[in-house]
This record gives sequence, structure tokens and C-alpha cells, in this order.
Amino acid sequence: MKLLMLAVLLLFCFEGNASAAYEIPRSVVIELKEQPSNRIYPVFIQLPASYASQTDRAYPVIYLTDAHYSFPLVSGAVRFPMNSGVMQQAIIVAVSYEQGSKGASSRIRDYTPSKAKDWQQETGNAKGHMAFIRDTVFPFIEQNYRGSNTNRTFVGNSLGGLFGAYMLFTEPELFSNYILGSPSVWFDNNMILAAPVVKPEAATRVYISVGEYETPAYGEGEDMVIGASRLRDKIQAIDSGNIKLRFSVVPGASHATAFSTVAIQGLDWIYGVKKQ
Repeated sequence: MKLLMLAVLLLFCFEGNASAAYEIPRSVVIELKEQPSNRIYPVFIQLPASYASQTDRAYPVIYLTDAHYSFPLVSGAVRFPMNSGVMQQAIIVAVSYEQGSKGASSRIRDYTPSKAKDWQQETGNAKGHMAFIRDTVFPFIEQNYRGSNTNRTFVGNSLGGLFGAYMLFTEPELFSNYILGSPSVWFDNNMILAAPVVKPEAATRVYISVGEYETPAYGEGEDMVIGASRLRDKIQAIDSGNIKLRFSVVPGASHATAFSTVAIQGLDWIYGVKKQ
């Protein structure tokens, strides 16, 4: 009888919590409006574990593209290293897609630097999206949270990596660090490789990484390994002593699986306590 009552109690406890959705600790989602388009973008924000207790402390800010994908992945990946003290704690901010749009159409429009004539979807709003991040997202984070305006890291993957390369070449001081995962260098006939470059005047770290299997031989439509290598070469050719560059290939990874490794290894290179 006692065993039966215990089984019933355990079942009740399980069923009582089965409908509760998991929430990322210390996180909120807010909405910001882009001017002058009036587009609304959800922005996901997570504060570090020490934020409430260390009220005189300013924190680095990690900015992500593709929020629905990247926010839970990066938040989970850095939880242990940040909480155990092997990585600096930071605020995580992920900008999502335009509210009411299909994610693919929003990201294709906002992460691409040029209007590609052979694309049916709208492309070429990277300049506008960069302005939204600079003029709307940054001020909101830095006015409402203790987010640093001198220690910002950008993390983007695929078209998001292309977008990051565009910002690095156009307004490099927007971020102190750039993590460019599997960048879509191939977009619009490799236009990013011919783009003009503004040399950074401040110390800037750039981490480029791509999966070993991101080639046509393994089913990819483009050779992302060659593209990432050419982007690396373009950055290395910038006549500036302010860029510190690291390039890596993730063994055994495809385009669909490389980003998780790229993100944590890139952030460890930038914020790992032993790396400082």
C-alpha cells in the first residue's frame, strides 16, 4: 500500500509540472521598432548570474543574430563556463526576425549587403539593419542595463556571418570582437570579397570558423571552406596592426552542425579567463 501511494504521489507531481514551459533563467523578450521602416523586432536578453548582486559592475555584451536558434544554444553553452569562473560573465542579446514575417525572408533581407538580381526574395538591407542595431539596440541595452559600450561581441552564422563581415569592413568599431561562423561569402558572386574596407582604429578580434564538410563533395551547394578561407585572406591583408585573427575548421561538421562548436570556441577565445 505504501509503495502504491508513493507511485501515485510521484505521478501526481510529474503531471502537475508537465505543462510548465521551460524558461531561460534571467531572460526577457522585448520589442524594438526600427526607424524609419516601423518594423518591429523582438530582442531576447539574458543577464548573467552575478548581475543582481554586483550592482556596480558593467558587463560585456554578446550580440547574436537568428535569435530563435542562437539564443538558447549560446545561453546553454556558456552557462557552465561563465558560472564556474572560466569565462567572463556577459549579457547576451539576440535580435530576432521582423515581427509577423517569415524568418527566412527577414534574415535574407537584413543580413545581405547588396541587392542580388538573381534572387526572388528581397535582399540588400544590411546597411539598414546595421543602423538599427547601432542606433536602437545598442542605446536600449546600454541605457537600461549595465552593458558595456566598449566591449561588444558580434556572433553570426551563415548569412549572419556575412552580415558580420559587412559590419567589420564598414564600421569596424561597432564591435570589439567578431565571431563569423560559416560565412556566406558566396552571396551575390562573392561581393563581400571585393567590398571596400575601413581599417579599425581600435583593437579588434575576429574569429572565423567553418565546418570541415561544408563543401559540395558532402552535399553543400557552395564551398563554404574555400569562401571562409578567402575571407580570412582578405582580413589578413588589411594593413592594420589592430586586428587579431583566428581561423579554424571544425572537424566532421556540416553547415547544419558547425555553429554550436564555432560559438563556444569563439567565445572562449574572447572571454576565456585563461585566454586574457
